[in-house]
Amino acid sequence: MNTNTEFARTQMVNQQVRTWDVLDPAILAVLAAVPREQFVPPRYRALAFADTCIPLPGGETMLTPQLEGRLLQALSPAASERVLEVGTGSGFMTACLAALGGTVTSLEILPELADTARTKLAACRRAEVQNADVFGFTPAGRYDVIALTGSLPVYDRRFENWLAVGGRLFVVCGTAPGMEALLVRRLAENEWATEVLLETVVPPLRNAPGHQAFIF
Repeated sequence: MNTNTEFARTQMVNQQVRTWDVLDPAILAVLAAVPREQFVPPRYRALAFADTCIPLPGGETMLTPQLEGRLLQALSPAASERVLEVGTGSGFMTACLAALGGTVTSLEILPELADTARTKLAACRRAEVQNADVFGFTPAGRYDVIALTGSLPVYDRRFENWLAVGGRLFVVCGTAPGMEALLVRRLAENEWATEVLLETVVPPLRNAPGHQAFIF
């Protein structure tokens, strides 16, 4: 075990994630246990535990550790729950969701990222990565947890409709600089509740519908 790496990981959890009101011991334990550095592209490995969005192939980025912690804490998947992740990216969030006990289906639109993530997650039996565009995806059933790692310029109700009753959706909506991270809960068949968690900025999902221009 590399002492410097473990020190940097501990600092990330204690100095970055905790200060964003991520206090759930289970979430902190997962972030301390899943080797984030193994999911970072080699050229950026020195930034694995930094407070920054790390570049990925195809112009994508990893979420910051703080936002990863808030996402995981808001959703807190249990062992029996079905999880849909939209935007596999590096695969780190996929690994964290699976480590919390959920069975994860992760969609990644870029083949290169999907292939790399599959390799890194090969030993994770609870996670499946599909090379797919979520805006052309038809779910086989409902999910208990849905995590969107890219933002939506305009809120899209299809995701809340994919939730099982009692399910939770994490989504960032809006356009920079005015975006909000939302937690949406399905309370009943035709009832949802929405909570604003924080303000942040996250790049949009590819092919996400935007605002329609007004035509005179």
